[in-house]
Amino acid sequence: MNRYTAAAILCGPIIALMCSCTESGLISADTPFTADFFAMDTFMSLKAYGEGAQKALSDTEERIKQLEELLSVTKPESDISRLNSGNGRTALSQETSGILRGALGFCESTAGALDITLYPVLRAWGFTTGEYRIPEQNELDELLQKVDYRSVSVDGDTGSLPDGTMIDLGSVAKGYASDCAADIMRENGVASALINLGGNVQTVGTKPDGKLWKVSVRDPYAPDRDMCIVEVSDKAVITSGSYERYFTGEDGRDYWHILDPADGCPADNGIVSATIIGSSGFMCDALSTAVFVMGADRAVSYWHESSDDFDMILVTDEHEILCTEGISGSFTNTSDMKAEVVSHD
Repeated sequence: MNRYTAAAILCGPIIALMCSCTESGLISADTPFTADFFAMDTFMSLKAYGEGAQKALSDTEERIKQLEELLSVTKPESDISRLNSGNGRTALSQETSGILRGALGFCESTAGALDITLYPVLRAWGFTTGEYRIPEQNELDELLQKVDYRSVSVDGDTGSLPDGTMIDLGSVAKGYASDCAADIMRENGVASALINLGGNVQTVGTKPDGKLWKVSVRDPYAPDRDMCIVEVSDKAVITSGSYERYFTGEDGRDYWHILDPADGCPADNGIVSATIIGSSGFMCDALSTAVFVMGADRAVSYWHESSDDFDMILVTDEHEILCTEGISGSFTNTSDMKAEVVSHD
């Protein structure tokens, strides 16, 4: 599915957006060009305004599909698949090696809360195939022996993995792609754009009328409704939640796809939804997974110790919202949950 149009469109569940056309019927500066397509195993939607928008959309779709060919863990000829199936050292593209180094940097900074070598464990649970099952603990223990991001080596444009270790860049790929999309928009002179890569939202500039973009975050306890709205410009807003992909076992329990590298089981450390807001989609994608795994106390400590380049909205299993101070002034709670502002003081 693929289309490029210039039309006023209805507001979707993620962004509230008002558009208008000139009386003559010609495209006005506040009328969006749009594109919708499927890539990276998700539905993607782009919206851009002004001259250069149509070319930017076409270039963005092509770029994202190129990245999929490089990074997909399921495409046999991708860099990642070749690395996973290679014996010892594998030549990678310069871009893949750079992304891999960046991902390993987040694995290191989060002390392994993000670990890109969890792929065999995810596969054992069926989250990569849709054939869901609950692995036996001895199976998980055996797989976890090969889970360690520190065993991954990148030397120039050559990667290497120990025998039995496999990686998956799904925790950063869409965030990196949204950064690329934003760059393409700007390179084509687009000053106002909305990039939605399967719920990974990134904005370019403000709305055409100069107002901030309004991005809604789902209520993890009722995913068909919004929990809060944040107003942003030139920011990514990326959420990881237990409600996004899960299955219910025969024991009646829900098992979600965000796994804790410590035990190979769905992360259950007190957070049910983690949203990261920052200028880098790559960073926000990586950290949304990592802080979900960390739990609230450790996540807040990580935020305190990090530079002031991102904010968080965390929802705990006690039905409480934690919002860091950098975004608090642009945050509107639309739920019945109590919201607490976390400050650096």
